[in-house]
Order: sequence, then structure tokens, then C-alpha cells
Amino acid sequence: MKKWLKPLVIGLTVLSLLVVTGCGNAGSGGTQGGNGDSGANVANGASTPAAAKAQDSANVKTRVMKAGIVSPKGHPQGLGLEKFAELVEQKSGGKMKVQRFYDASLGDDKKMMEAVQGGLQEVAGITTPPIFGTIKAFGIFDFPFVINNEKQADAVMDGPIGQKLMDLLPQHKIIGLSYWENGFRSITNSKHPITRVEDFKGIKIRTLPNPIHLEMFKTLGANPTPMVFSEVFSALESKAIDGQENSFAVVESHKLYEVQKYLTITNHLYAPTILIFSKKYWDQLSDEERKIVQEAAAESGKFQRETNRAMAQETLEKLKAAGMQVNEMSPEEKAKMQQLTRPLIDKFSKEIGEDLVKELFKELDSVK
Repeated sequence: MKKWLKPLVIGLTVLSLLVVTGCGNAGSGGTQGGNGDSGANVANGASTPAAAKAQDSANVKTRVMKAGIVSPKGHPQGLGLEKFAELVEQKSGGKMKVQRFYDASLGDDKKMMEAVQGGLQEVAGITTPPIFGTIKAFGIFDFPFVINNEKQADAVMDGPIGQKLMDLLPQHKIIGLSYWENGFRSITNSKHPITRVEDFKGIKIRTLPNPIHLEMFKTLGANPTPMVFSEVFSALESKAIDGQENSFAVVESHKLYEVQKYLTITNHLYAPTILIFSKKYWDQLSDEERKIVQEAAAESGKFQRETNRAMAQETLEKLKAAGMQVNEMSPEEKAKMQQLTRPLIDKFSKEIGEDLVKELFKELDSVK
């Protein structure tokens, strides 16, 4: 009996140790599974207390949201969208994901805005001129030579005026999440350098389909042609139009330098971008989910603006290296442009809202 009892006791002891050890591993790493979900969650930031809480919360559901922009992936807007998606996933513990679409693959700004209103698309980063077609107050961003530096731009977007504009969106089935930017717009063309106001004469220039933009270039002597951006490159290439106006980042990321020789730095307009969200979808979210989206939008908006500004000079150097002839409009000539276009403010103020326009100039004066 003793000869077989001893091995049996040893075997039972080893087996009990294996069971205890196995239970101990499950207790210290019980979130691990055979499909590797834990590794993905850690990478997505689920190891942080907030992300872990979101992951465990019944108020945060598994969701996939479509988000579109007209710019390519490497553009500052594309980088901002990447950051937004990263933050949403991180803050939700991997439950909420943002499916990104670039290069106007979901349509131009106007089409995406309409899709957001209809609940066919959850998120879009769009410029303000299409919104002006629906909400006239957004036309304050279309006045030429009004916002002259980034400090003024931030004061308007991040202050009471920016919030007033955001508050107008829900009645049009849109939630405004945060302000991003395209930055200051300058002019490119294929005919000749623009060094004086007189040089605008006869240049056929693409503009946004916006009455203030059209009037501005008519006043300067150019021949403005409204056109959706997706058609601009081919129109420039075929010489159907001579030029266009946009930020350095747009000129570089869309390779407009291949069909444009001259770049004139005018900074005639500051172009914000607004990250918008479908109200129809927003109303389905829990308070916790809304907080996740709002925080991600605010943080990515700050990141996007900083990135756009940091890249501006580098982008300009790339355009020069690509063969563009660059000149900056002199202060005297810019003053002439401002003087010529100033009557547009009076002309469109009633349509936009005279009180809002007065508040705008008061705000700008306070940060000069």
C-alpha cells in the first residue's frame, strides 16, 4: 500500500498546485481572451481609468460613425480627423469608432452637410460658406480683410460669437462640435504675378459659390467663377479658369502647383472649418457618449489648428521647391484691396445681422 500511496499523494499535490496557479492567472488578467481584445484595448487607451470606465459602462454602446472631409489624409484637416477618431476610440474604451473618408469621397462640403442633416452621415468637417447658404450669420467669416491674424481668429471662434453661431445649428438638424481651420487664403494663377490691384483685371478665378466672395473679386476687377472644389484641378489644367484662392495647405495637398505657376500671399480671408454632427444621431446618444464625442472634438480641434499653423511655413517652402513663383502683396496694395472691398460689409450686414457684425468688430478691436 505504501508503495503506490506515495506517488498518488505527490500527483494530487502537483495537480492542486496547477489549479491554484491557473486561478491566480485568471484573477490577474481576467480581461484577456482568446481573441486578443485586451491587447487592442490597451493600445486604444482602455487601460486609463476613464477608458476602462467607458468600456464597462452600459451607457456607452458599440458604434461606428462615418466622418468625411474634402481634404486628403496628409492635410492638416486629415490629421485632425485622425486625432478625433483616435480620441473617440480611446475615451470610449474602444466601443465607439470613427470611419474616416477623405478627398471628398462622401461628396463636397454642401453634400456632406445635407447628409449630416438627413442622418445619412454622422460627422463632417466643412467650411463655413455652405452653412452661410442656410444660416446667414455664418457670413461674418466671408468678409475680406476683417480677421487679420490667428489671435483674432481664436477670439472669434472660441468666444461668445463662435458660441452664438454654434447655437444656431441644432434647429437646422446639425450639432456644431468644434472649430477647426483651413487658415488664411491666398491667390494662385497661371497668367502672371499679382503685385498690384490692377493685376486682377481679367483673371478668371474660381471662388466658392458664395455671394460675398463673388462680389469681392468682381470689385477687384477679376472674373469670378463659382465652382465646387472637386472640379478645380481639371479646370485649371484645361485653362477653363486661370486661378483660384485657398490656403497653402490646400494648394500643396491637392497638387495645384502642377497647374499653377504664381502664388500671391494676400491673406484676404480667414477660413474656419467646423466639425459638425448629425442631430438625428446625436439624439440617440447617451449623455456619456455625447461627452466622449464633445471632448474628442474639442481636443482634436485644438490639435488641428496648432498643426495647421505649424505646417504653414514648411508648406510654403514646399510650394517654392515645386516651382511656384511666390510674392507677397505689399501693405499698401492690401490696403487698397481692403478699401475697395469695405463696402461689401455694409451691403451684407443687414442679411447677416447688424448687431452680430457690430459685436464682431468690437471683439476684433479688443484683441488688436
